[in-house]
Amino acid sequence: MTPALGMFLAFVALTLVITWLSARKATGSANYFAAGRSIKGWQNGLAVAGDYMSAASFLGISGMIAFKGFDGFMYSVGFLVAYLTVLLLVAEPLRNAGKYTMADLLAYRMSPRPVRAMASLSTLMVSSIYMIAQMVGAGGIIKELIHVEFAPAVIGVGVLMLVYVVFGGMLATTWVQIIKAVLLMGGAFALSWMVLGKHDYSLTKFFEAVSHADYAGTTEPKNLLEPGMKYGAAVNIWGPLDFISLALGLVLGTAGLPHILVRFYTVPDAKTARVSVAWAIGVIGVFYILTTFFGFGAATILQKSAILTESGAENTNMVAPILAHALGGEMFFAFISAVAFATILAVVAGLTMSASTSFAHDFYTNVIKRGAESAADQEVKVARITAFFVGAISIGIAIKMGPTANAAFLVGLAFAVAASANLPVILFSIFWKRFNTTGAVAGLATGLASAVILILLSPNGIFGKKGAIFPLENPGILSIPLGFLGAWLGTIFSKRDPEAEAKFAELNFRAQTGLGSEKASSGH
Repeated sequence: MTPALGMFLAFVALTLVITWLSARKATGSANYFAAGRSIKGWQNGLAVAGDYMSAASFLGISGMIAFKGFDGFMYSVGFLVAYLTVLLLVAEPLRNAGKYTMADLLAYRMSPRPVRAMASLSTLMVSSIYMIAQMVGAGGIIKELIHVEFAPAVIGVGVLMLVYVVFGGMLATTWVQIIKAVLLMGGAFALSWMVLGKHDYSLTKFFEAVSHADYAGTTEPKNLLEPGMKYGAAVNIWGPLDFISLALGLVLGTAGLPHILVRFYTVPDAKTARVSVAWAIGVIGVFYILTTFFGFGAATILQKSAILTESGAENTNMVAPILAHALGGEMFFAFISAVAFATILAVVAGLTMSASTSFAHDFYTNVIKRGAESAADQEVKVARITAFFVGAISIGIAIKMGPTANAAFLVGLAFAVAASANLPVILFSIFWKRFNTTGAVAGLATGLASAVILILLSPNGIFGKKGAIFPLENPGILSIPLGFLGAWLGTIFSKRDPEAEAKFAELNFRAQTGLGSEKASSGH
């Protein structure tokens, strides 16, 4: 057995034990969907970080920095800054006003059925795009790790993820994410230290090498600290506008990501939710600083041919593992690959959990069954069935896209959809008294439709680069304002809703104080 396969199997065995232990507690909706609201602040902070530091972060951004330099690093900055939006605007009100999903907050003062139906559709769309990115990363890493072809590797990851979600629920998902966050930070520190070692542990020498990066003497030197290699006007006339669009999507999208938002329901109160965000910002901040060492390290230490595919394409998703192999040998490569695998499994489990929870709680119980108590008893069963369908669709699309699709780019699109559809209605629900059901449905529909349509019409869409109708790769600069505009117009041009306005004060009081919010289940 190779070291890589051994570490891979050890992690799988550990997480399956956790799932088995969690399955014994995953009885009832509160335990299955929200881990009994028993997760401590530091635990949830690590779990949030584990949920957030995805294959896009560890694999995709490293490759983006290695090939595109400063412009690639902007992904790291955007992902980090985004958590300030979560901390200052969303985490506390969401925890106090909701129960299991984002739609609980929206339905608090709106007509629940139409709002929940649209919110469920948006959640499924965002989660699916995000999950496809993870599956693409999974296929590439497992192919290198245990030499299994891309398609079977993606299917294997999907099956394992379904085991966590279907049997262990949110508690198993949480602990898989915590373990993954600890392992990932350990691997990131070790790899960064090795990179610095190649530059005499001097940051001055390191950045001097980055400013004259020649991929181990095999190409003309490039200054990777200079902006514009991906989003410069010289590369693409629309580049600067595309960069602004990307930044808007990243900074505003996190506060609308369903799999991040549901994490705040696993803690006992709003104070713990704030503590968990503070922990998450600390861990995530350190990690994204370290991504510079992965990407720039690859550009200064490795030959460019080592990080290209057999066909000569940029192998952006495998830069960090290849660098680990070059610096630390087979054992360290095995560890980093196992960590990357853990990263993917943890995030995919969280995404599947949020998608299946939203469908079961929002669509099945509150739309189809109109909130009947008998339906609530079936929520967990419906969520488990939904997980199978969501997983199967994501696996199929990931296999279709293949291993060369950049994980960071795909995640950027998921952020754009979340920022366009979910964030406007969340903010208006919390801060605008006049906001009503029509506005919520219109905002969700407009944001979702505009983001998806613009993605399909973009250079990476159905018509390709030559036939693209919308010139930007990232739709946020247009779709986010359209989402806000749709929510505003839907409200202004519809009748006032006295009931929604009457409940505004109640929602505001509960959101700020936590009185009446969901508490930890008695079983914990």
